[in-house]
This record gives sequence, structure tokens and C-alpha cells, in this order.
Amino acid sequence: MCGIVGIVTVGNNSVNQEIYDALTILQHRGQDAAGIVTCETGRFYQRKDNGLVKDVFRTRHMRDLVGSMGIGHVRYPTAGSSSSAEAQPFYVNSPYGIAMGHNGNLTNASELADEIYRTDLRHLNTDSDSEVLLNIFAHELMSCGKLEINQDDIFRAIKAVNKRIRGGYAAVGVISSLGVVGFRDPHGLRPCVVGKRETASGTDYMLASESVALDGLGFELMKDLAPGEAVVITEKGEIFFEQCAENPVYSPCIFEFVYFARPDSMIDDISVYKSRLRMGEKLADKILNEWPDHDIDVVMPIPDTSRTSAIELANRLGKPYREGFIKNRYIGRTFIMPGQQLRKKSVRQKLNPIDLEFEGKNVLLVDDSIVRGTTSGQIVQMAREAGAKKVYFASAAPAVRYPYVYGIDMPSPSELVANNRTTEEVAEYIGCDRLVYQDLDDLIEAVSAGSENITQFDTSCFSGVYATGDITPEYLASLDTSRNDDAQTAKKAAAQETVGLHNAGK
Repeated sequence: MCGIVGIVTVGNNSVNQEIYDALTILQHRGQDAAGIVTCETGRFYQRKDNGLVKDVFRTRHMRDLVGSMGIGHVRYPTAGSSSSAEAQPFYVNSPYGIAMGHNGNLTNASELADEIYRTDLRHLNTDSDSEVLLNIFAHELMSCGKLEINQDDIFRAIKAVNKRIRGGYAAVGVISSLGVVGFRDPHGLRPCVVGKRETASGTDYMLASESVALDGLGFELMKDLAPGEAVVITEKGEIFFEQCAENPVYSPCIFEFVYFARPDSMIDDISVYKSRLRMGEKLADKILNEWPDHDIDVVMPIPDTSRTSAIELANRLGKPYREGFIKNRYIGRTFIMPGQQLRKKSVRQKLNPIDLEFEGKNVLLVDDSIVRGTTSGQIVQMAREAGAKKVYFASAAPAVRYPYVYGIDMPSPSELVANNRTTEEVAEYIGCDRLVYQDLDDLIEAVSAGSENITQFDTSCFSGVYATGDITPEYLASLDTSRNDDAQTAKKAAAQETVGLHNAGK
């Protein structure tokens, strides 16, 4: 999962600061690396590296990022490695000069990489599927055979791209001397919104993964890109939309609403905050129906994303809501960290219990989801050590039993705690006295209640049904082999060794 931003301003040659501010707002979508590319009079200016936005960009870097249009990206790696060489945006010189950032995962990236070498006669420098996407786009754009291109040429290229690539993706690019382009996969799996801002000089436009980035910079939300839709914003401030997929089907990823998106975002015209309130209501109703004689004394969230659901759940149960854990906000999200030992260590650094809220009480802990179970098990143990009499656990999402292949790093079934385990077995694994999962139908109803247009979601990590319909057991097996904890640890070691050799040669 990553965050993308694209901005075109009229009469403002300091778009760098606005992209920086937008990336800071979207930092929750990726803490591994950050990058910005700006464009002025046909020339690109770039800065990218591993780290948080505030650490990657210094004053000296910002001075060099000149121009009135540009794109930005925050990353956490699902494909390739965590090497700084794979920080985005990527850039190609031919044709025209194109830089691109991408959120999602191409499920046929390996085959495409081979095609790029053999057929397109292009060279890849990394294992990133984002570089694959950029080169496919560049090749299709070059096929128009024109020295000067316009929006129609770009839309034709994106139509050809959509026929070649598979998976979930939202991409933003900047094309030298032309403008900014954005497009979304035919199922709308990954989000992308468009906003505008009226100024004395004209209308500025912005693309982003979430509407909160628009809010923070004073842009008005115009629309979400529809599945398969593309947008071109010229350097002069003209904007064009076109449907670029033959058979688009609205099927956004439901896990965006469960976990990744900020609660103050609107995605596909659905309020993330309201969705999470309804998740809490549904979960409370399930507890009241299946466990009417419960002995819950207090409801506590696992900060931060479960807080909204936990508040509504407590209200529905008529039980006190308490903040029992205090979060260290400088520790990243734990389920996406490679390696069990690192995740266990990070949980203890991330959360600290307030013992007085636990002593002698039957506590219901509420989390947005349970993925590997590492975090949940550590938290249950911490609650017991803080003096809780009984520890119950509720998940605002159903059991995560299947790999997710469209841009969230849940690739290995063997690393998902609910895979091949019953609810009772998961409860025993994480050490709680009782576990309650949200029902999938209730989750779908909680999210879809906010929209009149969306009738289905990708729920593959819960149901094993993949929206694109082309995910085979062989693909899942290869994904498991390349991205499980052992593979990620090996990639990290190789990257560190490469850095060490580089430094030694200086």
C-alpha cells in the first residue's frame, strides 16, 4: 500500500512544498520511502530515498525541486525490495520524459518484465512492478509515433496499458512539457481522487490517494476516478477525463475502509469514519445476539484505527469506553514489518498499558483486524500483566484467511493466523478468553450503506474470491515463496550488504 499525489498549479512555481505537505498527510499509507518529482520548462527535478517524508526532504532538496507541476509518492514495499533504489517515482527519458508513481500490485509483473526485454526492447533497473508499469506506459505512448502529444494520445496509451496489465493499481505520472496524468484499474481496487482549487491566477488541480490530502491543501473534492477512468491535467490548467477500460466493474478494496485509510477520508463517496461506526454497531449486535449474558466490564480500542468502531460498540453495549493503551506514534504499523521478532519488539515499544484501567476487570479489546496474530497476542498478554481478570478480543473485520495480492503485504497463508484455524483456535493462539469476529456480510453492509453506486467489494483476504478472477494457486504459491518473512529478511540483508559495499568503495 502506498500514497500518491499529483499537482498542477497555475502561476505557482513552488509546487514542491504542496506535494511535501500532501505526502505528510498521506504518511500513514507508507513509511518505507518517499519521493517527489517536479517539472519546469521541460526539465525534471527529483529527490527520493528511504525514510519518512520529514527525513527524506531537507531544505537543500526542496530548493532544487522547482516547477509548477509534479508528483509525489510514499511507499511501503509489497513487490521488489525495500532498497532505496526502488523508492518512487521512477523516471524514463524516452519518449518525451515521463515520471510515475504507483499504488497497488501488478499480478502479471513477471511476464510483463519479460515482454519489456524481449518485445518492447526496454531495460529495467529494479524488481519493482511500478517500474514495469512505467515502461509499459512509455512504450504504448511511444507507439503513437508523434513528436508532440496531447490528451487523446495519452488516453490511447492508457487503454493499451489496461489491456496488458492485470491487478490493482492507481498511478500518477508527470510528462515533460505536457502535464500530469492519473489512472485507476478497471475494478477500482486502489483509490484515487481528483480535486480543484480556485486561485487568482486560475484553477489548480490535484490527484491523491485519499481526500484528506485535498482537504489539507485547500482543494475541493471533485470526484473519485471511476474504475478504468483516466485524467489528464495539462500544464496550462486544462483537465480531461476518459474511460479507458473496456469492461469496468466497481469493486474497491474493502480493507481500505477497515484499516488503511484515514477516518476523515472519503473514498468512492463513502465516509471511512461512518463505515467504521457501522462496523462497531454490527459487532455489538453480534455480541448481543450470540453472547447475551456477557460479563464485559469495559471496552478498549487498540489505537488508532479501531477507535471509531470501539466507541460505537461500547455505546451499543452500554458499557464504559476507556483508553487502556497509550500509543507511541513514532513506531510504524507492525503487521507490515518483516520478521516476527521485529514485530514483537515493535508492539512493546508501540503500546503501553494504563494498569489502573485493567485491574480486576473483564476487558473487551477491539482491533480493526487480526492478520498475523503477533500484535494481538502481545496485547492480550500486556492486558493480563496490567491486571485484567479476563481478556476478550473483538475484530471489526472478519478473519483474514487468504493472501491479498493487490497491494497489501499479506502474501503468505502460513503467516496468517486464521488460515486453517477456527475462531476458537485463533483465540487460543493469541491467548484471549473469547474472540469475536465481524461477519463478512455485516462488514459489506457497514461499508456499502454509504454508497448508492457500489454493490460489491473486493473481499479476497476474507473470502478467497479475487475481483480480477485470474489469481491461480500457482501464482499464490510463487507469491508466498518470494514474499514470506524468510524471503523478506533475505532481501533486507542483501540490500544492506549492497549499501555496505557501496560505502566501502567511497
